[in-house]
Amino acid sequence: MRHIISMLLQNEAGALARVAGMFSARGYNIDSLTVAATHDPEVSRLTLVTFGDDAVIAQIIKQSRKYIDVLEIADLTSRDHLECELLVVKVSATPANAAAIREFTQRQGGMILDESATTRVLQFTASGAAISTILDGLTRMAPILELARSGTAAIERGASVLGLAESRLAG
Repeated sequence: MRHIISMLLQNEAGALARVAGMFSARGYNIDSLTVAATHDPEVSRLTLVTFGDDAVIAQIIKQSRKYIDVLEIADLTSRDHLECELLVVKVSATPANAAAIREFTQRQGGMILDESATTRVLQFTASGAAISTILDGLTRMAPILELARSGTAAIERGASVLGLAESRLAG
């Protein structure tokens, strides 16, 4: 089963390497990994997607909590959450497919970031599954020359936040 794990880490050199090293040392595969600083410059948010049964995920969370750099961790999979990926893709454009590329991009809620005589650079944000569907649609209308995909960013809906953030808001 696919799981989205979100954690808050001390924003220090090596914190990401230690968490990723724990995954590789135990043979866990990371399907997607996104990490960046939060509104607190001392804390980074790491979101990863992995596959495993509930026992494997519980073990991942238990092992991760042992690292001093890990401030809070949660499996968002069973919680009401939002997730999004960013796709930036360069496609080959010709006079024959340029209008179709433009219409497809608009229909999918994307943006054209750059246009040249022979290429278009497009941007899309959506769930991982929707990004895969967008890529399938694009490949049917234009050759893909290059792409960059961000990986999953996720956050729980509503007022609930990771435990550390709750304690900081209360204090």
